Amino acid sequence: MATVIESRKAAAVNPLKMSQPLGASYAFMGLDACMPVMHGSQGCTSFGLVLLVRHFKEAIPLQTTAMNEATTIMGGYDNLEKALLNIRSRARPRLIAICSTGLTETKGDDVEAFIRLAQDKHPELADTAVVYVSTPDYVGAFQDGWAAAVTALVAKLPRESEPRVPGKLAVLPGAHLSPGDIEELREVIESFGLQPVFAPDVSGSLDGHIPEQWLGHTQGGTTLDELRALGGAEHAIALGEQMRPAAETLHSRCGVPFTLFDRLTGLTASDALVKFLSQLSGRSVPAKLRRQRSQLVDAMLDGHFHFGNVKVALGAEPDLLWAAGSFLAELGAELSVAVTTTKSPLLERLPTAEVLIGDLEDLERSAQAAGCDLLMTHSHGRQAAARLNRPLFRLGIPMFDRIGNSHVCHVGYRGSRNFVYEVGNLLMDQIHHARPDDWPLTPAARAAVAGLAPPAAAGTAGGVAAISL
Repeated sequence: MATVIESRKAAAVNPLKMSQPLGASYAFMGLDACMPVMHGSQGCTSFGLVLLVRHFKEAIPLQTTAMNEATTIMGGYDNLEKALLNIRSRARPRLIAICSTGLTETKGDDVEAFIRLAQDKHPELADTAVVYVSTPDYVGAFQDGWAAAVTALVAKLPRESEPRVPGKLAVLPGAHLSPGDIEELREVIESFGLQPVFAPDVSGSLDGHIPEQWLGHTQGGTTLDELRALGGAEHAIALGEQMRPAAETLHSRCGVPFTLFDRLTGLTASDALVKFLSQLSGRSVPAKLRRQRSQLVDAMLDGHFHFGNVKVALGAEPDLLWAAGSFLAELGAELSVAVTTTKSPLLERLPTAEVLIGDLEDLERSAQAAGCDLLMTHSHGRQAAARLNRPLFRLGIPMFDRIGNSHVCHVGYRGSRNFVYEVGNLLMDQIHHARPDDWPLTPAARAAVAGLAPPAAAGTAGGVAAISL
């Protein structure tokens, strides 16, 4: 069992953590025809907007109530009212999703009351659904904001008396799952004849496609009608410990039973999902999944030579830390350093002696002290890796110095196989392979090994030299 320690430094140095409002905004971007709004200053929204644009290399719809010093002191109703009216008239989304920031949380704005006042005053807002979630950025982290946003959605939008639809599966993915992960999971679930509804679904809106026309709101993802009909699911699965509150809310509101999977990376975790889907659907496991499982086992066999006894320093959000760290341990690596952003019940179960809730400076110092061979975190860890002269495997958000981030897949049999190959090849790059120049050979022998005609030497017959290895 790991000991969880929280850093008490006065300031974060090269932060690992991202804020709750950003996580909530990211969740809302997985909804179709939605406009996420940060209730706070323009700077808060600009920072989040730039971070997501750099990661996905896509246009990101994100608005702000543009609070300033005066409006913060006097209260944000006027700004919120103007934002709702302007967004509805210009972008015409079906859903406006509002998340708070530290500024308005500190002031104590009653945003729920503001929304009701605006809706009563302006009947034209009746055709637009509005959801609010409290996400102060001075507590929690990215995955907390995502989880709070999804919980708010299922607490308000699904109809309580929705009739059950056999084979319909509500899927509540965590913030650690990429659009590529969700695409893979959809294919796996549909192979059992089930009908998954992902809420939210960033694979529909942030999968790196070029839309036919420009619209001011999100395009693709879970529709408002699908959210309202979510209570008709036969069963729900929550992907990541962070999604437990959302699954419990859906269960208490609509009576939908749920099963939680704390990770889907690795052989054991993938087997658990496939077994569950087989039992739920009453179908046998498809041949293609059996083949993929065999390929993963072979990949693990090929890779275990390179993972064995490798010391890894891993920094990520709790659910991503749990998924990657557990699979690394199963491959024979040693999770020597684990740094995360926020509290989670999973942290104590990690296969390491200590988990630190800290920043990337903590990751760098601990990795140096432990003599780690590999660093794993997002792109802000590149300076630490360069200073330690250690390879960096980029994991999580943001990855602004790589392209194709929407299609990274590390779940299921195929995604786990990808993880083994990607990390294994990076480790192989660090192994010194002897070259002919390194061998203690004579010039003639070295030339022969290199496939060159050896120079004629005195005492040789016909220019043929004896090579002794």
